[in-house]
Amino acid sequence: MSNERSSNAIDAYVGRRLKQRRDELGLSQEKLAQQLGISFQQVQKYERGFNRVGASRLFQIAEVMNVVTAYFFEGLEAKSGVAEENELEAESPLSVAALLAAPGAMELLSEYAKIQSPQQRKKIVELVRIFANEAEN
Repeated sequence: MSNERSSNAIDAYVGRRLKQRRDELGLSQEKLAQQLGISFQQVQKYERGFNRVGASRLFQIAEVMNVVTAYFFEGLEAKSGVAEENELEAESPLSVAALLAAPGAMELLSEYAKIQSPQQRKKIVELVRIFANEAEN
């Protein structure tokens, strides 16, 4: 099994969590890559969800970043507002990654995932939709 297998929405989510933790620690991609014995480009591909992180590599990353491997999956449930994998399969990994690379997207998703109320989540989506429609006009 290779890290090069096609990625999906879960891989993109794990990549976002990897980037979030790296940022929290103040590590550059280069420094993290050096500690893992891989190229910074590979770290970049993991973070963007372009490449799947294998189980042994994820374990190694968790050790370097001083978290449990479950950290990378926290909040990844259909009830948390993160789309289930089959909902995003029609999207190409590149288009999902491009959406997540938009300025502020990670912060927005991170804060959104903290909201427990389905009603509040629905209202936030409606509000964002209104702003997006205004921006298009």
